[in-house]
This record gives sequence, C-alpha cells and structure tokens, in this order.
Amino acid sequence: MTVDVQTTRDVVDIITGGWRAQALYTAVKLGLPDHVEAGLGTDAELAKATGASEGGVHRLMRLLVAMGIFEGDGSTGYRGTRVSAALLEGPGSLGDMCLLYGEEFYSAWGHAHHAIGTESSGFEVAYGRPFYDHLGQDAAVARRFQATMNTASMFFHRVPEVFDFSGKRVVDVGGGGGQLLATILEAVPDARGTLFDREHMMPKAREHLFAAVGPDRVELVPGDMFRSVPEGGDVYVLCRVLAGHDDEAVVRVFEHCRRAMADSSSRLLILDRFVADENPTVLPSLWDLHLLVTTGGEHRTVDRITRLLGRAGMEIAGTAELPMETTALIVAPRPA
Repeated sequence: MTVDVQTTRDVVDIITGGWRAQALYTAVKLGLPDHVEAGLGTDAELAKATGASEGGVHRLMRLLVAMGIFEGDGSTGYRGTRVSAALLEGPGSLGDMCLLYGEEFYSAWGHAHHAIGTESSGFEVAYGRPFYDHLGQDAAVARRFQATMNTASMFFHRVPEVFDFSGKRVVDVGGGGGQLLATILEAVPDARGTLFDREHMMPKAREHLFAAVGPDRVELVPGDMFRSVPEGGDVYVLCRVLAGHDDEAVVRVFEHCRRAMADSSSRLLILDRFVADENPTVLPSLWDLHLLVTTGGEHRTVDRITRLLGRAGMEIAGTAELPMETTALIVAPRPA
C-alpha cells in the first residue's frame, strides 16, 4: 500500500489541534507571556516565577517556540512575538479567551460525542447545569466569558460604517458588558443608547459605558428580552444573542422589537455568523458545532432567519459583511 505522507500529516495536524490549544492555555495559566515580557527569559527564571518544574517549562516553551508564540531558547532567553503580545494582561487581552476555551469549553468538548449524538449540550454533562446558569452562579467564569466576548469582537469598530446611527436612539438588546454600544456611541456623538440585559450584567456594563461615553448619553435597563424590550428605539441591535435559543423564542424577541420600535422608519440590526449548507466555510461551521456542545444552540442560515423575521412582521432590507465572517442584517418592519 502506498503511503500518502501529506494526507497522514494533514490528519495528524487536525487531531493534535487540541494539544496545541492546551499548550497555549497552559502558557496563559502560568502567566508566561507576562513573565517573558518582564524580562524573565530563561527556563530557570520562568520555573521560579511560576512554581512549575524547570524541565516541564523547557518542554512547553520548546513547543511554543515551534508554534511561533515565542522566539529564542531557554539558555539565551525567550522573547515575545505579536502572538504572545496579544496574551498579555490588560485591556483587549486574548488571555481570558485562552483560559475559558482551555477550561470550561475544553471540558464541554470532551462530551462532543454525546452532544452530537443527542443534539444537546455537552457542557451540561460536564458541569451538571446549563452554560448560562453556570455563568449566573460563577462570577469568575461570567467575567471571563464577557471579557472573551468583548475581545473577540474585532468587527465592532466596523458597525458604525455599515449603518447610519446619526441622531438615533440605539437599544442594544442583550448588550452584555456594553462594548458594542460604547463603540457605536463613541463613533456617533449625537446618538444615544440604552443597554438592555440581565440584572447581573448591569454593574460591569455601567462601569464600562460611563467611562467610555458618560452617564448622560446612555441608560441601563435590566430585563428579559423574551418578555419585553425597552420601547421607543430607533435602532434595535441583536449582536450574537440568538444562537442559544430555539426558533419560537427567537420569533418572540423579534416580535418584541417590532412592537417596541418608535415608528416605521426604525430598524433592527442583527449581527451574527450565519452558516451555509452549500459551500460552507470553516469558521461559522465550527462555531455552530461549538454552540451545540456548549449551550445546545446553533447558528442559522440567512434563509431561516428570513422566515423567522417574516413571522414577526419584518423583512431584511439590506446586508453588509463584517470581519471574522460576521454579517450585518438590516431589518425593517413590514408595511401593514
């Protein structure tokens, strides 16, 4: 039998992806990017700073150098790269993402066979409760999740470029920590905002929004989008909040937004990844499966979202592409 070396290598690269992810997670858990940035460049120095075995640190750093996370070696000293710089503690760090994916999400993916076989959450098997219930009961994980959502939102700065928010009252439904709303308000000085989310999200959102745009341009309203949303908005924004819920629940949210709109010129802006059954791409398909494993949720096709909007008396009036394979759907109320 002829051995196809390249195919074998392709398979090996795929199946060892989890090992690489855990190596990066361990580096962040040990604080290695920050230690190297502080000048602790040898295996001995890093071992002393982290309390880890020098031999273990050496072997981990050897792999991380091969992966391009660091440069150098344990004798002459390691140096940071653009990748390790993105993991340093501070605003915009991707470190929380590495921790969340390396702990909670990694545990959930250990039950991927169950999740796919039953089309239900692997996270619930791992932790004994739904993902969002877990966030409500573990403040540290909730903070890490929100930081991950914010730092993974590299498309936010493009949103004011694809929709005119000038003079509008913007209602960010399920707005989390307020990163998107702050980005919009900072880019559009005459816009005003309302952040609407669960009560436990209010303190972090208030802190961020008041620091970014001040208390006079934004209000925070706690509540449940499946029961109602604040009335009188010119623009309602749903950014990555639909995937964890079934079709009936999503239609209810659309109906609430439709009824709450200030008038027929108001719009709903849906920002999300959408899967395609023909010519699929990796990122939306991968995140769709991740949603199944973690929450039991899913990404939808644009056609399916269109049908759900129709049930709520709305229709897509325009679309725009954003970074990281995210799409903006501009939705208008359907004329009576």
